[in-house]
Amino acid sequence: MDKLKRFIDIQIPVTTCTLRCHYCYITQTGLFKAALPKMKYSAAQIGLALSKERLGGICHFNMCGDGETLLPPEMTDIVKAILEQGHYIMIVTNGTVTVRFKEMMEQYPPDLKKRLGFKFSFHYLELKKKNLLDKFFSNVQLVKDSGCSFSLELTPSDELIPYISDVKKECMERVGALCHVTVARDETDDDFILLTKHSKEDYKKIWETFESDLFDFKISVFGEKRNEFCYAGVWGGILDLGTGILRACDKTFLRQNILDDPQKPIDWKPIGVCNKAHCHNAHVWLTLGMIPSLDTPTYSQMRNRELADGTSWLTPEMNAFLGQKLSYENVRFSEKEEQKIRSCELRRNFLWNISYKSKQAVKKILHVLHIKK
Repeated sequence: MDKLKRFIDIQIPVTTCTLRCHYCYITQTGLFKAALPKMKYSAAQIGLALSKERLGGICHFNMCGDGETLLPPEMTDIVKAILEQGHYIMIVTNGTVTVRFKEMMEQYPPDLKKRLGFKFSFHYLELKKKNLLDKFFSNVQLVKDSGCSFSLELTPSDELIPYISDVKKECMERVGALCHVTVARDETDDDFILLTKHSKEDYKKIWETFESDLFDFKISVFGEKRNEFCYAGVWGGILDLGTGILRACDKTFLRQNILDDPQKPIDWKPIGVCNKAHCHNAHVWLTLGMIPSLDTPTYSQMRNRELADGTSWLTPEMNAFLGQKLSYENVRFSEKEEQKIRSCELRRNFLWNISYKSKQAVKKILHVLHIKK
C-alpha cells in the first residue's frame, strides 16, 4: 500500500462556472462572468515541481476552483502530470463539463485512474432547473465505470429543505446510496459562519437524516477554535496554481513560490498555532491528521459509501490511501520544540492580524467612497 506523506490543497484560478447556485458567492458577486484563466505554468513544469522526490513522498492532492474546476482545457494534462508522479488526486466538480471527463477517461491508463477521484458537488436545485440531472449522473457513471473513485456531496441550504425526500430518492436510484452532506458557510464573513436561518441544533437535526459521516464530523467541530499544535505548513499546505504560491494554510504569512524553480528545495514550516476562528475544512485537514493530538475519523470515511452489492464509491487503492494519518510517515516535534514554534508563531500572527485587518479596513473605506461617487 502506498504511504501518505503530505496533503496539498490545490486552488485552480477559475471563477467561471456553468451553474448559478444561489448560495455561492461566485454567483452573488457575478464572478462567473469572468473569462477562463490563462495558465502561467505548463503541465510539465507543474508535474516536475510536484515530484514525489521533491515533496518527500506520495501525496494526496485536492483540486478545486472558485468556479467550475474542470472548465480550463489545460486541466486534463495538469491532472495527468501530477498523477504520473505517483500521487493521488480528488477533484471537486459540479459534474457538468462532459468533455473533460471523456478526455480523462479516454487518455489516462488504468494505473492513473485508480488514484483519481471526483468529488461531485450535487447542486440539486440548479441541476434540476437547468435540466442537467441526467447529464450529471451520466458523468458520475462514466468515471465509476472507468475505474475512478467518486463521491457525491450536497450543500445543505435552507432552500433545499422542502426537497430533501426528492434528493434522497434521486441518490438511491442513481448511485445506490445517499449523498454525503457538507456544511453551508457564509464566505462573505471572514470567520465563515454557518449559512442558515436555523439554529445550529435545528440545522443538525434536519441534515443528519442523511447519515453522512462528513456532515456529522463537520458539524461537530464547526465553530470550535483549534488551540492544539497544527502541522499545516510542514505536513501539507495550499497551492495556488495561478501564482505558484504555497501557503501553510488560510490566513497565514507562511508562503513561498514552489513552481518557478522546480529544483529548489521547499522550505516546510508548521503554523503551530491556528490563526482562524475555526478549521474551515476540518473534514480533510483534521481527519488526515494535521493536528495529530486530535482523535478523528479517517478521511476515507468522509468520502466513501458502501453499497448493497458489495461495491463502494472509492476504489480499494483510494480507500486505503485516504484511510491513513499524516503522522504515520512524518515525525512529530518534541513538546519543547512545539512550544518554541507556538510562541514564535503567536507573535508573528499578532503582527499579521494587525496588517490584515488594516488592509480590510482600507478596502471597506474605499468601497464606501466608491459607492458615494
